[in-house]
Amino acid sequence: MRLVGRILVSLLVVVLVMTLAGAGFFWWSVRRSFPQTNGSLAISGLQGSVQVIRNERGIPDIYADTPQDLFTALGYVVAQDRFWQMDFNRHVTAGRLSEMFGQSTVDQDAFLRTMGWHDVAAKEYQMLEPSTRTVLTSYAQGINAYLEGKSPAEISFEYTLLGLQNPDYQIEKWDPVDSVAWLKAMAFDLIGNYDDEMARVTTAAKVGVRRSEELYPPYPYGRNGTIISDAENRNLARSEQATAEATAAAVVQSKSARDAFERTAKAQERAATLIGSRGDGLGSDSWVVSGDLTSSGKPLLANDMHLGPQMPSIWYQAGLHCRTVSPQCPYDVAGFILPNIPGVIVGHNNDIAWGFTNLGPDVSDLVLEEVQGNHYIVDGRRVPITTRTETITVAGGDPITLKVRSTEAGPIVSDVYGSSSDEFKTVGKQAPVPAPGQTAVIPPARRDGEYAVSLKWTALTPRPTMDAVPMLNTARNFGQFRSAARMFTVPAQNMIYADTRGTIGYQTPGAIPRRQGYDGRWPVPGWDSRLRWTGVIPFPKLPTITDPPAGWITTANQYVVPGNSPQADVQTDFYAYGARAKRINIRLAEIVNAGQKIGIADMQSTQMDAGNDLAAWLVPKLQQFQPGSTADQAVQLFNGWDFQQPSTSAAAMYFNAFYSQLVQRMFTDELGAGKAVSFNAGDQIWEVIRVLWREPNNAWWD
Repeated sequence: MRLVGRILVSLLVVVLVMTLAGAGFFWWSVRRSFPQTNGSLAISGLQGSVQVIRNERGIPDIYADTPQDLFTALGYVVAQDRFWQMDFNRHVTAGRLSEMFGQSTVDQDAFLRTMGWHDVAAKEYQMLEPSTRTVLTSYAQGINAYLEGKSPAEISFEYTLLGLQNPDYQIEKWDPVDSVAWLKAMAFDLIGNYDDEMARVTTAAKVGVRRSEELYPPYPYGRNGTIISDAENRNLARSEQATAEATAAAVVQSKSARDAFERTAKAQERAATLIGSRGDGLGSDSWVVSGDLTSSGKPLLANDMHLGPQMPSIWYQAGLHCRTVSPQCPYDVAGFILPNIPGVIVGHNNDIAWGFTNLGPDVSDLVLEEVQGNHYIVDGRRVPITTRTETITVAGGDPITLKVRSTEAGPIVSDVYGSSSDEFKTVGKQAPVPAPGQTAVIPPARRDGEYAVSLKWTALTPRPTMDAVPMLNTARNFGQFRSAARMFTVPAQNMIYADTRGTIGYQTPGAIPRRQGYDGRWPVPGWDSRLRWTGVIPFPKLPTITDPPAGWITTANQYVVPGNSPQADVQTDFYAYGARAKRINIRLAEIVNAGQKIGIADMQSTQMDAGNDLAAWLVPKLQQFQPGSTADQAVQLFNGWDFQQPSTSAAAMYFNAFYSQLVQRMFTDELGAGKAVSFNAGDQIWEVIRVLWREPNNAWWD
């Protein structure tokens, strides 16, 4: 027995030693790639000394004497913290994920290669100012200095895990074009109308065009206002204004076309998951308050960019400082960068601060092409389809050859995914309903033809957008800020501004197309050349305002100008219906109307406000019902509710549970699982319910 006991003890010791050794190896494997945050480093490419100071949260402030050293050091530091993320991102934009992950990402690569982001970025790089290219090459130099002499496992623990699946993967040097290409990914993440057009077709396929249009009600100008009108008038009580222009688009009339749209939808869905959440209730907020209304006498600016959550964050916080600010070294800026892109995207320097929210303009069209062999039809003419060949390298497998076809509109994205179903089988059973005073555009389509879907998108035309980033970082006044905004063409954003002189302002930037013969809400027939883009809106024609009478400017993805404005073509009926912006305006107005000044705490409490505008409208109507004992007890929870939604509020919990069921039972039964889910968080469906409430016999109330 003693011998058995000794053997058991020995085995336990061995197991314990092996467990500790394994834990130690795991600890060492993880920590070996952690960044060096103190001491000194000698890295190639620096012309002088650079100081990096990290605060208690690890956020770096970098001090240098030249822009080259500043951005070389930034590249090194960001690569220390985020290189796996950066490497993954550049494989996304280049359509080369399969080199890392094998067969599982071939479909995504095929879609991304079809769009050709990296090729467009390479052309854009050649268009940039020399000073911008210097920033990009210096950043790449710093990244490559970090990579130099390190094994993948020393760079990031994720490479240790990747090595179990793909031991042959080799990390390539960073190329400046890798940075430019990430702008395409951000543009795709924010290209809301792509999803919107597809949703219209999908919904119309199930319930017809007329009922589909009921899910896109006119913008409530009279109740919620617009960015410019709210800034010009602090009075929140407004009269109804004209609805936005609308024309119905062509209706798909063949099985080939239905299949083409489904393939497009499937391909897009797979690629979208690589970047982050798109839509589904996400929305950004920003507002800027004049110093006349603040306790400090200086403007205050708040910005919350609600992009899809991911780990690590899509943002990276840093400060970039020239030790002596001069024309030769003009940087003294802090804020948030995108790890693949050098420079502060949202932040402030010593003179100005700025913020972004998504403008949500219609910058893309899904174009239905009538195809005959290697040609497509325009005005009855056969036009050759352009083709190119892409080779997708697949880890652990054979290379895949991809044939990419394009029309004048853009790449044929329906080629990527080969499935088919009956999802679109009812499209074309009803004629589209034109808006009041408008004429429906229904070009003829052959029912027996072959069809494909191409993507026309402003981001696929090379433009020097990257020039905007260093210009923003070094701007000193509103004029220089607008010059930078002029270059910020893709993605189109709302840009707000404040400076130390007291000026506040707003600017719409972006390459926003002008359309002839249609409004872009529905996929457009490519066989009719009358339906086309006629260029982009000139920058001087885009909305802008400084020091407005209201004393503040609010953007929360709502409309920019009233629908009867000459500038109304900057906006589309995609995205937000103004509820969040209205809530911000109400909070600010309450403080000012009480004779108080707005302070930092007020800005923070406004940011954290959880008021529910729909609940304030709907709850009194629910309280009029007599639903029965159990439900009646629940409805009584609403008594005295202030419509705020802290986690401790029983009324808020019940309302949101009720609202979720309401949306699912009204829409999901007909649209299918997942088709109405995105309505739950956005105020588009709030507006739908408001409108349908006046129509108790409407079919959506089944």
